[in-house]
Amino acid sequence: MRGDVAIRCHGLGKQYRLGPRQRSAIGFGRPTAQGATLWALRDVSFEVSAGEIVGIIGANGAGKSTLLKILSRITAPTEGQAEIHGRVGSLLEVGTGFHPELTGRENVYLNGAILGMRKAEIEAKFDEIVAFAEVERFVDAPVKHYSSGMYVRLAFAVAAHLDPEIMLIDEVLAVGDARFQRKCVGKIGDSVRTGRTVFFVSHNMVAVQNLCTRVIWLDGGRIVDDGDRRVIARYAANTLTSRHQRSWPDVATAPGGDAVRVTRASVRPAAGSGHEITTSTDLLLEFEYWNLGSGAHLNLSLHVYDEQGVLAFNTAPVNEAEWHGRAFPQGRFLSACRVPGDLLNEGVYRIELLVVKDQATVLFRDDGILVFEVRDAGQGRGAWYGRVPGVVRPNLEWRTTCLERSEAPAGAGR
Repeated sequence: MRGDVAIRCHGLGKQYRLGPRQRSAIGFGRPTAQGATLWALRDVSFEVSAGEIVGIIGANGAGKSTLLKILSRITAPTEGQAEIHGRVGSLLEVGTGFHPELTGRENVYLNGAILGMRKAEIEAKFDEIVAFAEVERFVDAPVKHYSSGMYVRLAFAVAAHLDPEIMLIDEVLAVGDARFQRKCVGKIGDSVRTGRTVFFVSHNMVAVQNLCTRVIWLDGGRIVDDGDRRVIARYAANTLTSRHQRSWPDVATAPGGDAVRVTRASVRPAAGSGHEITTSTDLLLEFEYWNLGSGAHLNLSLHVYDEQGVLAFNTAPVNEAEWHGRAFPQGRFLSACRVPGDLLNEGVYRIELLVVKDQATVLFRDDGILVFEVRDAGQGRGAWYGRVPGVVRPNLEWRTTCLERSEAPAGAGR
């Protein structure tokens, strides 16, 4: 490694050409000269020292994955240059290179080779990889028979045991169940403690906060901010603009698909008018949607996140009296959820909406359909003037009872 610099980028840019493609004589397509262009990255410059743990954050389309693909040598930059000093391990798309007809054992060797591992390395780590993935019983079965969770666990285990000097990790925490995600974070943490340089792309701000010592914020292909963990707070404050009410009156262009279309979403105080929401306000969350099919059992699932990406709570209409358990006919529906006051703490919250069919198939997902701010009501604080800690701050019932009236025990109060 040259000096203590692991990665150096200078004036990095990546341009894509959009629009129709020409057909050549041998059948391959190429963009026409008239096609529009898109700069996925533009004028990106930075240095990363050996041993740094850098989080890359930004909205979808900000250029995060493009940057990692350039650093992984998957795609070449249009302009500028990127220097990499050290062996690179990339976890960009977990499972790339797996063949469904091959067994888990065969895919470990195949995928390990694709990721740059020698056969001796794979053999030495094979048992550890299989144990991490928890697929010992099924390692000699074709992976086409694996569940999606088993598939993802094995793919991550192979990539995570590469032992590179530089790790490029793109949103691997978006897959698997919660227990496996914690396991992933632990494995990434092990890499950090052994002095590896880590580039970590994620929408999970809690993971970025806990793992990374430096954060780079990308927007529109350019670096907006580069610094310590305080960049996360600035990013959250900038991107979580309030969206109390949204509507799409034209069903044909409303978000959704052939099965369901969402036409309105709103968050408002359950009583009174206006949009002022305090910690003591009862909230009403409303969603209007068209069910375009018939006979499906629909279920709305709401995930409420704070500005750090921490899941405050998840709710679904499991106790809804009229339609839970019944097939939905074609038609327009309104689902409303009441959130009691004295539950959420002050802060900015984002609502992710999922419309699920038959408790299994996600028909619609919007990870930020509503965004709202809860302000401190200033009630019941007593002598405490700081921010009340925690995501929730429920006003729970307390009761104090005098069990015995007597003089204080001898020696008390001295």
